[in-house]
Amino acid sequence: MTMPTSLPVSGAVPDGPRPKRPGGGAPGSDVPPRPDLRLAGPDVGLYRRAMGRFATGVTVVTTALGGHDHAMTANAVASVSLEPLLMLCCVEQEARFHDAVLEAGVWGVNFLPAAARAEAEWLATRGRPLHGQLDRIAHTRGAVTGVPLLADALATFECRTTDSYPAGDHTIVVGQVLDVVVPDHTGDALLYYRGRYGTLA
Repeated sequence: MTMPTSLPVSGAVPDGPRPKRPGGGAPGSDVPPRPDLRLAGPDVGLYRRAMGRFATGVTVVTTALGGHDHAMTANAVASVSLEPLLMLCCVEQEARFHDAVLEAGVWGVNFLPAAARAEAEWLATRGRPLHGQLDRIAHTRGAVTGVPLLADALATFECRTTDSYPAGDHTIVVGQVLDVVVPDHTGDALLYYRGRYGTLA
């Protein structure tokens, strides 16, 4: 959480919009001009290697549409806001889950325990059958939305989509949290680091 900071005022600024410098910043601003995102950046492989050194928790995001359950393993999940309660997940636009979750408008997030590595690997497998994805995984139905929730999850969340934002080859899906369940069972969380699943040492 970021704490507010009082900053000294160096001079009065007249009301109204500031004139812009020819590169994008306001006069006297230390903010550099916004870079052109079309310019060539770092190598994609290098970027993926670097991001692989950011350890994350592993989740399964779920939804239900047309009488079928949909699920995917994800680590791009985050808390957004406490007032109101909001979460987000990032979904690859080419994934089958993408259109399903946007059309359904409701989804669940399941924090995986260390023992759920097989489930994580299965739901990250490209080309797996569309139907019956959760047949081999114990799950229940969310009390509010009816989306599937994994029985052995460390915590589950039911969300209703409030906004979605295309971002490159993914869509950022933001949802209001409608229900949270924290089961009595506890244990180590499943982590993802440098392309491998693991747990806290």
